[in-house]
Amino acid sequence: MKTLVTILIGATLITLALFGYAKYVPHPPTSPSPKKQASTQKITNTPEAPVVSTIATGLHVPWALAFLPDGDLLVTERGGTVRIIRKDTGLDPNILYTINDAKEIGEGGLLGIALHPDYPKKPYIYFYYTYSGNIVTVKNRLVRFTFKNERFSDPSVLIDSIPAGSNHDGGRIKFGPDGYLYITTGDSGDPSLAQNKMSLAGKILRVTDEGEPVSENPFALGNENPLIYSYGHRNPQGLAWDSNGALWETEHGRSSPTGYDEVNLITPGKNYGWPTIQGNETKTGMETPIINSGPTTTWAPSGAVFADNSLFFAGLRGQTLYEAVIKDSKVTEFQEHFKGEFGRLRDVILGPDGYLYVTTSNRDGRGVPNSEDDRIIRMNPSKM
Repeated sequence: MKTLVTILIGATLITLALFGYAKYVPHPPTSPSPKKQASTQKITNTPEAPVVSTIATGLHVPWALAFLPDGDLLVTERGGTVRIIRKDTGLDPNILYTINDAKEIGEGGLLGIALHPDYPKKPYIYFYYTYSGNIVTVKNRLVRFTFKNERFSDPSVLIDSIPAGSNHDGGRIKFGPDGYLYITTGDSGDPSLAQNKMSLAGKILRVTDEGEPVSENPFALGNENPLIYSYGHRNPQGLAWDSNGALWETEHGRSSPTGYDEVNLITPGKNYGWPTIQGNETKTGMETPIINSGPTTTWAPSGAVFADNSLFFAGLRGQTLYEAVIKDSKVTEFQEHFKGEFGRLRDVILGPDGYLYVTTSNRDGRGVPNSEDDRIIRMNPSKM
């Protein structure tokens, strides 16, 4: 039986390669990342701290944030550079690293970043970025670097040739409480790919720290890609886990007309409906979002994080930090913070100090930047 499974998986990968769909790069077998218990991210900051403060200015489209254990903050800039904000002295004026083959095109470029959950014992940092597939196409890839003594080395391409586009490029990567890496991919401008379980476009993927399929993934056998965790997504850009270990996702809805942006509760193997259903529509075998923005309102939601029982997510076109209070897998309260005050917001994470850290995205070609943009803003959730 084991031989048969191996043959089936091998045949699937060959088929993916022949049809030009994304593939993962096989690596020697390793022990899986240890599964970890879900834990609530608690707000521990002091109420006396200011509501907002700016910790860095003059960045170019900061896309994702990741704290190092010593409290320094790594920032990806969509043009391909990695910056560091030092805990004690602020933004280092020098570029920490440049990923030379990252290609900024529309919504593509250097996007997500994630530290290995056992960092620095396992000194790996992961990036998701767009690159030139050939003369006329672009693709996305997941690459792991060794990061020691503030130096990046030994890049290893774990997943290659993920469909990309100047629009609907996904790009968020985060390790979940199970120790596996989750990746959001957009439909790359081709809505039909979101329903195609051989293509990695319009999906949430789940892989090991080596970029291999997780054995419990729902599509591990047959004429399907074994990296897929859920499908039927348009342009997911936010991932966050609640205190029970449940995965929530934020997703961009339609463009013309705008509206129907989504917050989804993700279940492995489920179909989230794009492009067949949207908003409150239902269809057998497809999931309706927990909440959506309606037909006339646009959030353009991006990064997301839980703090206590609230799901905070950044709004690009909505220019707002949104807060959905969750109880029993339902949204019991919905609030808007700082609407229009800082322009387009791209990512939000919870820092080790209990503050929210938010990136602006006013230099992405769709905003109105001021002299300080783009910025990293620290927000005090106890005063919001």
